[in-house]
Amino acid sequence: MTYCCALRLEQGLVLISDTRTNAGVDHISVFRKLHTFGVDGERFIALQTAGNLATTQAVLGHLQNALTLHQEPNLYTVNTMFEVAELVGKTLRRVLEDITTNTHEQMNYSCSILVSGQILGEDMQLYNVYPEGNFIRATTDTPYFQIGESKYGKPILDRALHYTMPLSEGLRCSLISFDSTLRSNVSVGLPLDALVYHRDSFKSPAAKRINEEDPYFTQISKQWSETLRRGLQELPEPTKDYGV
Repeated sequence: MTYCCALRLEQGLVLISDTRTNAGVDHISVFRKLHTFGVDGERFIALQTAGNLATTQAVLGHLQNALTLHQEPNLYTVNTMFEVAELVGKTLRRVLEDITTNTHEQMNYSCSILVSGQILGEDMQLYNVYPEGNFIRATTDTPYFQIGESKYGKPILDRALHYTMPLSEGLRCSLISFDSTLRSNVSVGLPLDALVYHRDSFKSPAAKRINEEDPYFTQISKQWSETLRRGLQELPEPTKDYGV
């Protein structure tokens, strides 16, 4: 299991993914799930993957081979982010058809992919590509997507996130979402990969690897816990008809 979260805000994109692929008593695997592609000054593309590791690696391998061998279409020759999402979806369907024989079997090898980025001449886009290969687009009303173990980190996003939120605030909101998930589910774990893309920059920013010793993440995790405890104490006392 994993957790990936992507925000499409007015000022840019905020992308965070964990790196845990298997949690058990004696075995924990760490693999990068945030992958970037780009041509400086022309396009930035990011893929975040959740689900069967072999399937996601096969999809990424086919996409990378197409770039290396200059096969058409590829991530650097399509004209819009819609076409990028379409290419990723078709590649995912092809991989599943190659390794499975029926729809029921495909469920054991399925994965989900968040596709985000910007191509010169169009606005930023964020898509959620489903295991079947179809996809939906984020909007100003729904400016974020989650894949993987999403339920623990969803409340803070639903309560606080909005499209016009500054990138710095969006990053904090996302990190709190991850902190809540890390505390409640062992299948999601550090380190995290975080990336912030500024609208119309058309450059691939370096992702930051966040581990257990990261001072900022440690600080906001501690402060958020204290804020929740203080907020609980400041809520009004229940009335007598609650039986307390």
